[in-house]
Formats: sequence, C-alpha cells, structure tokens
Amino acid sequence: MKKTALFLATAIVAVGCATADKSAPKNKINQEEVMARMSLEDKAHFVIGTGMAGFSGNDAVIGATRSLVPGAAGTTYPLDSLGIPAIVLADGPAGLRIDATREGDSATYYCTHFPIGTLLASTWNTQLVEAVGQAIGEEVKAYGADVLLAPALNIMRNPLCGRNFEYYSEDPVVAGKTAAAYITGVQKNDVGTSIKHFAANNQETNRMNNDARISQRALREIYLKGFEIAIKESEPWTVMTSYNYINGVYSSESKDLVQTILRDEWGYKGTVMTDWFGGKDGARQMWAGNDMLQPGKQEQFDSIVAGVKSGKLAEADLDRSVQRTLSLVEKSPRFQGYQYTNKPDLKAHAEVTRQSAAEGMVLMKNNGILPLESSKINVALYGNTSYDFIAGGTGSGNVNHAYVVSLLDGLKNGGYTVSDELKNAYATYADDCKKAIEAEIEAASKKDPKNAMLLRFMPRPLPAEKLFSVDELTKQAEASDVAVITLGRISGEFVDRKVSDFNLSPSERKLIEQVCEVYHKANKQVVVLLNIGGVIETASWKDLPDAILCAWQAGQEGGNSVVDVLSGRQSPSGKFTMTWPVNFTDVYSSKNFPIDQDPRIDMMNQGQKSTNVRNVDYTDYEEDVYVGYRYFDSFDVLVSYPFGFGLSYTTFDYADASCMTDDDAITVKVTVKNTGAHEGKEVVELYVSAPDNKTNNKPVKELKAYGKTKSLKPGESDTLTLRVKTADLASFDEAASAWVVAEGEYQLLVGASSQDIKATLTAKVKAQQTKVNDVMKPQTQLHLLKR
Repeated sequence: MKKTALFLATAIVAVGCATADKSAPKNKINQEEVMARMSLEDKAHFVIGTGMAGFSGNDAVIGATRSLVPGAAGTTYPLDSLGIPAIVLADGPAGLRIDATREGDSATYYCTHFPIGTLLASTWNTQLVEAVGQAIGEEVKAYGADVLLAPALNIMRNPLCGRNFEYYSEDPVVAGKTAAAYITGVQKNDVGTSIKHFAANNQETNRMNNDARISQRALREIYLKGFEIAIKESEPWTVMTSYNYINGVYSSESKDLVQTILRDEWGYKGTVMTDWFGGKDGARQMWAGNDMLQPGKQEQFDSIVAGVKSGKLAEADLDRSVQRTLSLVEKSPRFQGYQYTNKPDLKAHAEVTRQSAAEGMVLMKNNGILPLESSKINVALYGNTSYDFIAGGTGSGNVNHAYVVSLLDGLKNGGYTVSDELKNAYATYADDCKKAIEAEIEAASKKDPKNAMLLRFMPRPLPAEKLFSVDELTKQAEASDVAVITLGRISGEFVDRKVSDFNLSPSERKLIEQVCEVYHKANKQVVVLLNIGGVIETASWKDLPDAILCAWQAGQEGGNSVVDVLSGRQSPSGKFTMTWPVNFTDVYSSKNFPIDQDPRIDMMNQGQKSTNVRNVDYTDYEEDVYVGYRYFDSFDVLVSYPFGFGLSYTTFDYADASCMTDDDAITVKVTVKNTGAHEGKEVVELYVSAPDNKTNNKPVKELKAYGKTKSLKPGESDTLTLRVKTADLASFDEAASAWVVAEGEYQLLVGASSQDIKATLTAKVKAQQTKVNDVMKPQTQLHLLKR
C-alpha cells in the first residue's frame, strides 16, 4: 500500500488534559479542518487498514503500525502530519490475542484466557458477564490496544458450526443480553468493542462465498434480533460486518443492512468495519456504509479513488466514513494520550476466570455422587484431555496464555489423590501421539507446503482414547474410589465440525462402556466430564455413568474451576443456551448445512465460486424461524437435553408467580426458594406463547426474559422481577413489512427450562403495529417450514 503525501506540518487537534478525570477536557479532533486539508488519496487511505504482512500493503507502514502491539489483528491508517495516530484493533472474544513474546525483548505479554462465549452465556448471569468483560477490557487497555474485536454473537443455527464456541446461544434474547453485558464491561475501560459478525455468519465452510438465503421474517426475528438488543443496550464503538452474502449481496456491501436497518431503524451512531478481507468491492462497501475496510488492500484503495473520480462513489459518502473513523480514533486511549503499562493484573484476572467458569458449567446428570465433598478420595482419571485440558477454540478466538490448569492439576490442588500409574500411562501415550502428528505434518510439508501450513493452523484432530484391558481396569478400580472420564473436543475458525465430532468415536464409546462396567461391578461410581465447545451426542450413552458435567472450555484455570464444582465449593448453576438433539439429523437445519466439507474450499478466495453446490455456495435457511427449541418444542421432537436445562446440588421451589400489565410492558414476579441441603443459584426463564401461534405459524413458545437468583442458602428465598416490553411480543409480518403484536390473551410461562414450566400466567394485550423498511428480500423461492 503506497503512502500518500500529506501537506500539513502541524497537528489539527485541540489538546486538552489527558487524565483519568472524566470531567476534565479531552483531546479533540477538529474534524472540519482535518477534512478540509485531506486529499482524496488521504481519505481513501484513512478508511482502509494498513495491510497484513504476507498478503498486501506497504511493508514500511505495516511494520510501523504492527510494532505498536505485536500480534494485534490490525490498525487504522495513521495520518502523522495531521496528528492522527494509528489505533490498534485486536482479537478476541475469550481474551486479548496478541503475541506473548517479542523478538529482542525478555519480557512476556501473556493475556488471561477467559472462558469461551458459550460458557459465559450458560451462566445466564449478565452481571458476571459484565465483570468478565471489564477484566478483559483492563488487559486491552494495559497492553496498548484500542478496540477489541469482540463479542461474537451469531446464532447457533447448527451444532456443527466451527465457531459456536465463540457464540452464545440459539436464542437471540440470550445472545443479545449476554453480548450487551460483555460490551458494557469492556467499554468501562474507555476502550472499544466490535460486535460481530453482522450478520448470519452461521457456518465456516466457504464463508467468504456462501450466500445465506433467509426469509425477511427469520432474518428480523432470529439473526438480527440479538444484534439489535446488544447495540441498543450497550452502544459498541464498532460493528463488524460478516464475510457471507445475505440474499445475494455481501453483508459488507449491503446498504439495506448497514444503513437502512443498522443506522436508520436502530439509530446506531458508531463505526462499521469489515471482517478481515471481507467483501470484494471497496467503493461499493463505502457506498453501503462500511466506514473502515480491514486489514486493507491496494485494490480497495484503488477502487475507492477510482470510484470517486468516476462518480460511482459520491465523495460525500467517503467523507461520512472518514468522519466516523475520526470519531473512533478520537475516543481511543492512544489518541487521548493514555500511558499503557503492559502490566495488567493477571493474578486477579485468573481468579475472575476461575469463578466465572465454574458458574457456567452445566450439571447434566447426578445420581448422588456429586459433590465429592471429602478430599480424601482416590481418583482414577481417564481420557486424554484430563491431562491436556482444552482452554478454548482456535483461530481469532484463541488467546496466548501462560498456562492451562489440567484436570489432573486441579484435582491435586483440591487435595484429591490421583493415580500415578494412570498419569504415567497417559503421559507416554500422549508423547507417542504428538510424535505421530508431527511426523504427519512434516510429511505433508514435504509434499505440499501450503497444506502443511493449513494443518498447523487448523484445529488438530484429537488422538483416539487410550484403552485398557479388563484386568487393568479391575486393578485400577480396586485402588480407586471414583473414576472420572474426560471427553474433549476442539474446533475453530475457518472450518466447521464434522459429524464425527458430534458423535462419540469408537474409542470414546468403548472407554465409557468398559470403565462403567468394571467400576460398577466393584461398587464404584463414574463421572463423565465434557471439555467441549459445542453440543455432542449424549442420548446413546448418558445412562451409563453416574454423573455428567459439561465443563465447556473454561479458559486457563479450567482444571481448578472444574474441581470447584466437583468438590461442591461452588454449586453448579449453569443452564444450556442451546438444545441437545438425540441425533444430528434431528436438527432441521442439518438438511441445509455443509457436512464434512474440505476446509480448504475457502481460505481467502473470496469472489471465486466453487462448484455451485448447495450449502457450500448457498445455504437455504428452510427452517425459517424454527431454530433450536422453537423447532423441537413446536413440532414435539424428542431431545436429549432441552434448551435452558441444568441441574444443581440443591432443589428449588417456584411460588407466588404473578403478572401486571400496562400499555408498554408486562411485569412478572416469582419467588424462588432453596428447598435442598446445599447453597445454590437458580435461573428463571420467562417464555411467551402468542394467542395466534397455531393459526399464524408461530413457535409454541419463545423466550422473552430471564433472571438469576442470588446465591441462596438452604431455606432462603429470592423474588425475581422479569419485564417484557409489549413491543417485544411482536412477530414480523412480511406482507405488511411491520412488527405486529396480535391482540389477545398471551400465556406467560415461567420455567426452569423450555420443557419444565413451573407456572403459567395470562395477560391481555392490545394490538399494535410498527412499520419498517421492506428490505433484504430473498432472491429465490425458499421452501420454508411451517406449523
């Protein structure tokens, strides 16, 4: 990328006192004067990033800006002579992703690996999520970054999406509320966030070329609703558009999406940026309202300049994006003169991640074995990932952390005795497996260097589980009080999971069957732990063990967090934010999802169609609004675990449910009492059933609000108040291009899950209608599921 000549010798800024006192003046940019002094070329440079080494760009500019925070994803373009610095944009959702070590520097720059997004959402605790966001934001600021490229809140449309571990839920209310809390926490540090991926980035396969074909109704009710909630409640500094097409138009080139819906209808005032290398036509992206193109390519610069000169792009549209990007820079710590320390409080943040991870773990089954309250227990630890715990996913959602606490170490830290014989057997097995994988990659490198690079970047397949003879297991059972088996999964950016990742492998199934059989014969119990980022098959084997705990991917303190729950130090209170199907094919979207495709189909090859294969080049969202529990509950399809499910070490009673209505909202109150023997928290979910749901093709119930009690001691109660705006009862009427609330009597379902309703209330609601723009129609006929 060529560097343009700049004509000013002095900075055009009004300098105030850069101070922590928010009432004091701040540095300001005189936008009017800056704009007057910028050439067309200056403007075109300013709205695109500085490039990415190895792909395109001016190496001198790339080197200068990347040295600001090595390992950050990108920067804005500096206009040094105008006093406009580059600001730093860095991944990611589970913690800041920068280089932990730097050439010629003996210091380290490790960041805290916090729990994955799925686990945070499973807490159903927005105050906790905000606290985690605040800790992440402290590291962003301390390490000199300005905008965190997070959170990611796309809908979990299908269990195999490779980035589900970054996402929050199949439900837009949970996704939106969780994202809003995360954004609020991060931005308390006066650093920005970038809510992503706007919109419908629900698969990784061919993500830069895939056309998501979605009805206007499903787009509005499911895929945009979470963004609308988060943007209106938390005002993120930036919004990042997604890679994919939506109904035939790249999201980053869709004026209907970026201007009409985001800005005109929702009132968003911040900056919009592309995902890295997203979209194709720089001039069209500017026209659509994308203010910043990342990471920046020469072709985009040329397109913008040529577009203005030819009249294809109005300079006023370019000026608008320049001004929004100037406003972003003005807010940044770097422009405000913040003196970053490179010394965040990693010890304190380790405690934050440990506690938050424990609260999001979901107890799926318990035959009385848990909690393991006595530490004088000998534990036989099975499963590869018991010894090599998975902190999170790969790609931009990864964090360069200093350590990961394994389950082995967590148990020892908790005072438990763990079989050394098993530990040594697994250490030898793991070493042999790693050697085999390295040999495979080395062989691939000699044959195809590019393929070898891909293999190193992608999630590596986990080795088969180590199996033992019946005699070996019998001896181990005699020497142990309990067996714990960990099943692991890894996934990441660029590639979707395979059906084999959803199902148990033959070695996993045999390990569970044999351990359960031998230990039960010895009157010993078995706990299965799931160290996973997305839903797996459980129906065929969940009857075998005595307890199952879904620990998700809990960040760097994972082993300690798990033991906090296993020991009863912290009672599990997580609940699922997605449905667990019996079989993968029970998910309606499985008919329209790219199953087991080659991950190399995409890899920066945007604009190049593959073979016009359905679900690769285009995906029809034929399930329409019936995503997740909306489908399973409306069509009475059996599930393994329903949406909102989660057990506790105690029990709860729901009482005194009541509701009150006014013109604007319905308010529901319910009292929850701890009726068991352990302290714990309970999540209360409020679903609404519309009076016309059968006749007008609506889900049988939809989540509209939720809350979580304080930690309740045995016998203690807490009264929760849940409020639903009347306008949020609306469904989208495509014919009228309006949000429509049907008149009639609504059922308010107070539940512990979508299939465990504790109280049913009713409220009469008047009709109302809110017109919106008739945009983003599908360009092809869709065969949509209907009730």
